[in-house]
Amino acid sequence: MSDKEVNELIEKIDAGLKLAEERMLKEKSLRGETIVVYTENEGIHRVPASQILEQYKTMALS
Repeated sequence: MSDKEVNELIEKIDAGLKLAEERMLKEKSLRGETIVVYTENEGIHRVPASQILEQYKTMALS
């Protein structure tokens, strides 16, 4: 497999993972569920999926 083919495969995998993450966030948001996240400042905590989805959409537009 050439470097170009490897890079194309990696791009496809990344795109699939982003799509799966967005779908998961949408489903959890519809059910009013939370996501467990970790940040350096706050440690482990729960955040509403709708809040994460909004951040996700904002990042996608950037």
